[in-house]
Amino acid sequence: MIDLHCHILPGIDDGAKDIEDSIDMARAAVTEGITHILATPHYKNGHWDNEKKDILVLVDELQEELDARDIPLTIFPGQEVRINGELFEDLAEEKIQFIDEGNQYVLIEFPTPSIPAYTESLFFELQKEGITPIIVHPERNRAVLKDPNVLLPFIEKGALAQLTAASYIGGFGKSIQKVSKQLVEANLVHFIASDAHNISSRSFHMKEAYRKLEKEYGREKVNEYQQVTKDLVNGEVIVSPTARTVKQAKFLGLF
Repeated sequence: MIDLHCHILPGIDDGAKDIEDSIDMARAAVTEGITHILATPHYKNGHWDNEKKDILVLVDELQEELDARDIPLTIFPGQEVRINGELFEDLAEEKIQFIDEGNQYVLIEFPTPSIPAYTESLFFELQKEGITPIIVHPERNRAVLKDPNVLLPFIEKGALAQLTAASYIGGFGKSIQKVSKQLVEANLVHFIASDAHNISSRSFHMKEAYRKLEKEYGREKVNEYQQVTKDLVNGEVIVSPTARTVKQAKFLGLF
């Protein structure tokens, strides 16, 4: 199993506090059946600015430690990039770490309260350069919670989206769980990742999420999501199922 969103690198954001926390997370991941993790520290989210060069060093150091302790887990470098107006400058200065070696896929985080007005134009410019934005945990964005269909135009124009395992199993509450299921059913998310930060309050839950996914939508959906994670790491072209409008309940007025 591959996890494409995890804050396992020690001491650089709100994930693992030190190397022992990282090791504990690694052992928990292996227990879940995870074999490969994309380490995705925050970048320009208002608190942390973890650049590519620093991430590469820390990934190598953590991998050495895992190998020394015979923990069968492979760490890849990644980054959770908060959407911002300086993104193209950061790309030019090689501060951005992509998912794949071909620099085609990048994880993009929206601010929690909203989706910035410039998102559509920024995504368009990224895609013109052959870069596909992957929207992380859209189910926790308040604009998407209010109306999941605000995600539809981005997906229709080629963006991808990642669902968080804990969201899907109810770890962030019933409202987020409900929207998570709606996004799955409408093909508005394309794979599951953990967004794990620790082994207590923000753990992996990948095994449970995939078990639930199989129960509700069948083994074929599980295989589809897991294939997407492999294809993203390998820089392959993703052929997504057609996205649909989320049907929401209509409430009749009293008058």
